[in-house]
Amino acid sequence: MTQQAMGEASELVRQRVELARDRAQQRFQNDSPRCNAEMQSRHLKQWCKLDDETRTLLENAIRKLGLSARGTDRILKVSRTIADLAGEAQLQLTHVAEAIQYRTIDRMQ
Repeated sequence: MTQQAMGEASELVRQRVELARDRAQQRFQNDSPRCNAEMQSRHLKQWCKLDDETRTLLENAIRKLGLSARGTDRILKVSRTIADLAGEAQLQLTHVAEAIQYRTIDRMQ
């Protein structure tokens, strides 16, 4: 516990972020958003499709955390970014779960 684990090198993180930004720019090349944060509801429906298991997880989080539609949209936008950083075209359960955890931490502060 007293020893600090080595994190990722800054250069590797920078490269992953650049690739994620490139993915988003390619996705939005024929549309108005410039980044995931600017997505509107119609974009979320198109680029943040969920399988049944992931949808159930999100629905449970909505109920337990009392999330509004706007809060739910934020989780989906963050999930899309997490997926982009992971190099994944589709949202997966782990991406949404991570975004929900971030939202939970935000609400605690």
